[in-house]
Amino acid sequence: MRWVYLIVIVVFLSAVVLFAVQNVQPTTMAFLGFSVRAPLAVMVTVIYVLGALTGGSLLALMRATIRATKASWPVADRR
Repeated sequence: MRWVYLIVIVVFLSAVVLFAVQNVQPTTMAFLGFSVRAPLAVMVTVIYVLGALTGGSLLALMRATIRATKASWPVADRR
């Protein structure tokens, strides 16, 4: 099974490198009056990382809220 995972990772990394090499032309992104001009591959990478960080933070916050809510329940209601 380890070889299957390794093959999947190599294929994914190859696709990412191919995307980065083919998309080196600069692109402009504008948001709330700010604009950034950078290669498309760089923008996609930065946006992906920002999304992963914010998504992970939101998930951690939701888990902590659920745990705190469950901890405050009366003992008879816990399952």
